[in-house]
Amino acid sequence: MARYVALLRGVNVGSTRLAMADLRRIVTDLGHEDVRTYLQSGNVAFDSSVRDADKLAAGIERALADELALTVPVLVRSGREMAAVAGGNPYAEIEDDPTRLLVAFLRSAPATSSVDALVVPGGENVSFTVTGREIFLHFPDGGYGRTKFTNAYLEKKLAVVATTRNWKSVRALTEMAAG
Repeated sequence: MARYVALLRGVNVGSTRLAMADLRRIVTDLGHEDVRTYLQSGNVAFDSSVRDADKLAAGIERALADELALTVPVLVRSGREMAAVAGGNPYAEIEDDPTRLLVAFLRSAPATSSVDALVVPGGENVSFTVTGREIFLHFPDGGYGRTKFTNAYLEKKLAVVATTRNWKSVRALTEMAAG
């Protein structure tokens, strides 16, 4: 068994409503064990004998569609991958406010040309570092609430499905993924 975290995009922030009890039940019914959710925003940690993160994500997406008629992108990371994210934030040493540090998790690594063309909208003070399937974000002048450098902006510019979590959530999910 390996430990994983599934990150659901856009749950309980817009019109897509999902009770965490339903999410736990669905993930458990798929045969996964020690299923635990974090907050109300579509974060779930679980153990699985399946070793393919894409298959895990597809299974959860299919079950959400079949059982609850929800079309929700799901991204899955292993416990090892979450530990690498938590240990690899280039801004963690310069920022102690977790609301100013975020990670955008990407379904796949974006094209190099898209990354090279990615720019912060004019007038905003945002630093970002793209590392494989994650983008580390630093908002030194404030949190994520007032920026145009949003999850939707990243998806549009990089042509990749993304879901963003603040640093407090990343650390909590990393601990959950550790077992």
